[in-house]
Amino acid sequence: MFQNFLPYLLLIASCAVSPAFAQLKPVPFLADQVANGSLQPMQERLPYSPAKPSFFDKEVGQYGGKIRMLMAKAKDIRLMVAFGYSRLVGYDEQLQLKADILKQVDIEEGRIFTLHLRPGLRWSDGAPFTAEDFRFYWEDMATNETLSPFGPSKDLLSQKEKPVFEVIDEYTVRYSWASPNPYFLPALAGPRPLFIYMPAHYMKQFHADYQSAEKLTLLTEEAHKRNWRGLFVSKGRQYKLTNPDLPSLQPWINTTRPPAERFIFKRNPYFHRVDPNGQQLPYIDEIEINLASTGLIPAKAGSGDVDLQARYLRLDNYTFLKEGEENGNYKVNLWETGRGAQIALYPNMNAKDPQWRQLMQDVRFRRAISMAVDRNEINQVVYFGLAKDMANTVLPSCPLFKSEYATAWSDFNVEAANQLLDEIGLTKRDARGIRLLPDGKPMEILVQTAGESTEETDVLSLVEDSWKRIGVQMYVKPTQREVLRNRVFSGEAIMSAWYGLPNGVPVASMSPWQMAPTKQDQYQWPQWGRYYETGKGKPSTMPEVQELVTLNNAWGMASSVEEQAQIWNRMLEIHADQVFSIGLVSGVLQPIVVNKNLMNIPENAFYNWDPGAYFGIHNMTGFFYKDAE
Repeated sequence: MFQNFLPYLLLIASCAVSPAFAQLKPVPFLADQVANGSLQPMQERLPYSPAKPSFFDKEVGQYGGKIRMLMAKAKDIRLMVAFGYSRLVGYDEQLQLKADILKQVDIEEGRIFTLHLRPGLRWSDGAPFTAEDFRFYWEDMATNETLSPFGPSKDLLSQKEKPVFEVIDEYTVRYSWASPNPYFLPALAGPRPLFIYMPAHYMKQFHADYQSAEKLTLLTEEAHKRNWRGLFVSKGRQYKLTNPDLPSLQPWINTTRPPAERFIFKRNPYFHRVDPNGQQLPYIDEIEINLASTGLIPAKAGSGDVDLQARYLRLDNYTFLKEGEENGNYKVNLWETGRGAQIALYPNMNAKDPQWRQLMQDVRFRRAISMAVDRNEINQVVYFGLAKDMANTVLPSCPLFKSEYATAWSDFNVEAANQLLDEIGLTKRDARGIRLLPDGKPMEILVQTAGESTEETDVLSLVEDSWKRIGVQMYVKPTQREVLRNRVFSGEAIMSAWYGLPNGVPVASMSPWQMAPTKQDQYQWPQWGRYYETGKGKPSTMPEVQELVTLNNAWGMASSVEEQAQIWNRMLEIHADQVFSIGLVSGVLQPIVVNKNLMNIPENAFYNWDPGAYFGIHNMTGFFYKDAE
C-alpha cells in the first residue's frame, strides 16, 4: 500500500543537507530543546515541501513575543482554530481556495477528490501525519455506530449519499461521490472546519477497537465519563481545544487545562508553513487569552491590556479607543465587516398565531414595514454616518452586488408604506393611532432579541419611533440567545432581531444555502428550514420560497461558475423583491486594536466569520513584533 514511502525517505535525507535548509535560522524559543536533543532542528521538523503563504505587501518578520487577547467566556478559546486557520484547503485574501495542510487536491468531474498530503508533515507531538489519520477518522469514528450513531457529518454527504473513501498510499486519500459535491472543499475551509482526520496514534488509546477493556474502563473512570464513547469524544475535540494533550496541526497549541481564567497557547514546533526565506512560521511564540466580562473588554483594550483585539469591540467604542492610542501603545484600525446587515428584523413566516402568520407571509406587509425604517437616521445617530443605508443583501464589495438589491423597498417612504397597509385592509386605528388587526387587537409587534448589546437596543428604539408613523407599535424583549432560538423555532416569536446574511461577500462558487430555507435556525422560516434539514414537518407553499429551494438545489448540480452566478443573481432578485428579512443598516466598521509594534496586520481589510475566520484569512502566523523581546 505504501510503495511510495522509500522514495520519500530518500527525499527527506537529501533535503537535510541542501543549501536552502542549511541557511535556516533556529527559532530562539525552541533553541534549548534543540540543544538538549529533545527536539529536532527546524529542517527535520518541516515537511519536505512546506506551505508558502503569500507575503504580498507584507514584510518578512522575526521570531519572538506574545500576543495578548481578551475573551468573555472560556469556550471562546475555540476561536484559536479560526484565528490560526490551518486547513486542508483554505481561502486566501482574494477568497480563492488554496491547498494548505494538503500539498494538492485533484478534482475529477466535480465529484472525485484526491487529497495529496505533504510528506514529512507532523502533528504537534512529532508523530507523522499520514493517510492513516484519515482512515481512522472515516472507518473508526465517522462510520462507527457507537461514536456516530447517525452516520457521518452531513457535510460529508452529497444528495444524502456517503462518499466512497479510499487510501491510495501513505500520503494520498480519495473521496468519491456519485454526483458533484461543491460543498466539500468549502466545508474544509470554513471557520469551524470539517475535520476529516484525527491523530490516530493518540486517539486509538481511547477506542474500544484498539484498547483493552480493562485499560479503557480505567481511563473512562479517571475521566469521569459514563462510557468509552464519552471518553473518546472528550479527548478528541479538535475544535473546542479543551484537551491540551490532543496533538494538533494548528500554529499554536493550548497548554492550559480548563477551567481557567488565563489560557496560554504555545507555538507548534512542527507547523507546516514557512515565510519567503524558508523560515518556519509562526513568528509569534505565544498567544495569551485572559477572560474578562464583555463590558470591561473595551476599557481594558483602551488601557493597553491587549495586543490584538476585535471581539467584543464595537464602532461606538471607537472614539474612546482612539483617545487611548498614545498611552496604550496601540493603534485602532477600522475594518469592513462581511455580514449582509449589522442588524436585521426577521418576520416569522412560521408564527404559531394564524393571524400573524398570514400577515408575515403577505409581501405587502413586509415591504411596508421595511419602507417605514429611517435607515439614514440610524446611520447618523448610532454609526456616525460611517455605515451604509441598505437592505439585507450582499455588500458593495461583493462581485454579485447590484444597487437594485440594496435599494429595493428600503427607501424611507411613510406614505407608500401606509398605502400598502391600507391595501391589506388594516385601515382601522385605536385612539393612539395604532392600526387594528382583523380581530380588533392593536398591531403591537414584540421583537425578540438576544439582548447582547446596547447597540441593538439603540437601533430598535429608532425603528420603534418611525414605525409609529405607519400605525405599528413595536416592543422589544431581550432574552438569552438559546431562548430566542427556541421561541422563534416554536413560532411563539412573531418577529426577531439578529444579524443579516452570514456571508455578505460571497462569490458564485460559494453555496447559496443562506438564501433558501435550508436550516431550522433561520429566523424568518425555521419550520421550512427544518423540513429541508430533516424531512419532518411541511415545506413552504409560497411560490417564491419554493423557487429558492429549487435554485439552491440546482446550484449543487451546476456545471460552471457562470451557471452558479446566474442562480445567485436570481436568488438575490427574489430576496430583494420579497423582503424576507429587513436589513436596518449594513457595512458597519469593526474597530481592531493593534499593538503599535505588531506588524503585517493590514490597515484596511475585512473582518468576518465565514468566509474569513476573522483574523485567520489574513495569515496570523505571519504577524510579528518589530522589536520582539
